[in-house]
Amino acid sequence: MSLLPRFGARPVNPRIGVSGVVRAWDGASRTGANSAYLTSIVNAGGIPLLLSPIIGADGAAGAIEGLDGLLLTGGEDVDPALYGAPPSRHLGTVSSERDHFELALLAAARDRRLPVLGICRGIQLVNVAFGGSLWQDLPSERRGLLNHNPRTPRDARAHGIRVLEGTRTAAALGRLEFDANSFHHQAVRELGSGLRAVAWAADGLIEAVEPEDGGWLVAVQWHPEEMSAEATAPDGGLFRAFVAEADRCARSVRSEVPEHAVG
Repeated sequence: MSLLPRFGARPVNPRIGVSGVVRAWDGASRTGANSAYLTSIVNAGGIPLLLSPIIGADGAAGAIEGLDGLLLTGGEDVDPALYGAPPSRHLGTVSSERDHFELALLAAARDRRLPVLGICRGIQLVNVAFGGSLWQDLPSERRGLLNHNPRTPRDARAHGIRVLEGTRTAAALGRLEFDANSFHHQAVRELGSGLRAVAWAADGLIEAVEPEDGGWLVAVQWHPEEMSAEATAPDGGLFRAFVAEADRCARSVRSEVPEHAVG
């Protein structure tokens, strides 16, 4: 009896597309993603698959085919041209290639009703995609009580967050208040149309958003992936809820495939 899978059979674990970066490193141009994102997906029962900006915006819809969820990761600043603002002199590195690729990925995932989890840059990109704007540099544009980029270790909890009851974010975290790690200088400014804020820092900065249409999209400003080594961390609940929804989507697709089509 053949041990090879039947043609067309789907894996049991949901497949999660992870947006990546392109970096010059060790004398070569390389593409990848921080391993903490992939580890968190694996810990939650998913299979992470890298989606490199090299694919390009025109290939984004094809790249989403066969996936069960999309994770938008952290990284470069979002180009302010995308929300009609002149660049601040404090603007960091931008990548037009990555911006347009991830916007196309998000549009394709939403069109296919796939669950989406956005982290740090991910919440910023989601907000821009919905027509919102960003603080380009918090220290120079929004002087608040909190330092959102304290230069502490990536897994150090920096400040408190309050979460709105009855939201996907609250359900996933299992609590309405907790301390989160923080290292970013951009953030949501004007909220995009069709989004609602569901979590805030003590200084009022938006820390999480969800769509008003009820689709499974959760985007957060902190870095829950960096807490993967802490088994009891509430942050892990975001990945478990995300992968569970991806699994539900995958099972729904498999149930629609006729038996004669897979063997």
